[in-house]
Amino acid sequence: MKPMSVIVRTMTRSLYPFILLFGAYLVVHGHLTPGGGFQGGAVAASAIALAIAAFGGTKAYHEKTLALFESGGLLFFLSLGLIGMGVAFMWNFLAGSGSLFGDPVAYGSNPGYLNTAGTIPLMNIAVGLEVVGGLGAIMLAMGSYAFDEDKEVSS
Repeated sequence: MKPMSVIVRTMTRSLYPFILLFGAYLVVHGHLTPGGGFQGGAVAASAIALAIAAFGGTKAYHEKTLALFESGGLLFFLSLGLIGMGVAFMWNFLAGSGSLFGDPVAYGSNPGYLNTAGTIPLMNIAVGLEVVGGLGAIMLAMGSYAFDEDKEVSS
């Protein structure tokens, strides 16, 4: 696949970090606002799609990196679920503990503190990694097949 024009590549370089930052914002704030791991992962995967379209699939991303994100997110999610097995699967063992993400919830309206949800933000991060890896691999496969000029499509 040939790279796109200089304008498209320049705009991609400019927009790429902001799209990833917005995806990370959606993942991290998913327990407080609409969003979460899947939505933030899909937004971050759209940055991957933009890079694949602008620079070509082989130069933008590699399958091993995306597979690492996907498998790492899955292992992180499963390990969070298994850590709480002393009580029940997926037990929110950090809620109210006073540790990371375990501060007690304030009475009244939510002031927007990120560290009050226990394991939920960590699970959102795991799902976000999984979605970025999975959707990115799908887009890489579709982009490399669709723009491969050496292959002939027979109907």
